[in-house]
Formats: sequence, C-alpha cells, structure tokens
Amino acid sequence: MMLWVKYFHISCVLLSFSGFSLRGYWRLRAPQRLQRAWVKRVPHLVDSGLFLSGLTMVLGYHWSPLRQPWLMAKLVALVVYVALGAVALRRGRPWQVAAALAVFLYIVSVALTKSPMPWTV
Repeated sequence: MMLWVKYFHISCVLLSFSGFSLRGYWRLRAPQRLQRAWVKRVPHLVDSGLFLSGLTMVLGYHWSPLRQPWLMAKLVALVVYVALGAVALRRGRPWQVAAALAVFLYIVSVALTKSPMPWTV
C-alpha cells in the first residue's frame, strides 16, 4: 500500500514544482494569467494531495521529526518555502521566485538523501 502513496507523493511533488514554476514565470511575464480560476484552484488540490500523502507516509512508516533530523529539516524548509512562495507570487521579483525554487529543491534533495545536509552525502 505504501508504495502507491510514495509514487502519488512524488507525482504531486512534480506537479507542485511545475505549477509553481509556471506561476512564477507568469508573475514575471504575464501576470493576467494568474487571475484564471483554474490557476487559483489547482495548486490547492495538488498541495493538499502532497500534504495528505506525506502525512500518510509519516504515520505509515512511524516516522517522527524528533527522531529523524531529515524529516524535521524538510518540515522547517517547507514552512520557509511556503512563505517565500507566497511573497514571490504576490510581488513577483525574480530573486524571490528563484529563492523559493531553491528551497523546494533543497526539500527534494533532503527527501532523496534522508539527510538534513544533502550536499555532504
């Protein structure tokens, strides 16, 4: 059962990254596209799937952020990513979009290496 949850989670990660990248591009080049109804709704669906599948894996594998430093690093980075992403999509400065994407890539690298410092693995 957990294998399909993991693959669903990975699919949501890819959709979330692609969607944020596209919305970041639109914020910089074609902000009127951000006003479409589906552009406002779809990210919430994808991110809800991402959150629920992550929570399912945490509970299913009995992971604890207090016992797995990599998981704590992911959760802290997730808060930073959400804050940076919100600012980037509101103000639309290129460095803000890039910073949010960099934090997203850090989260993915932590997940892949199971290390809070993935550059040392």
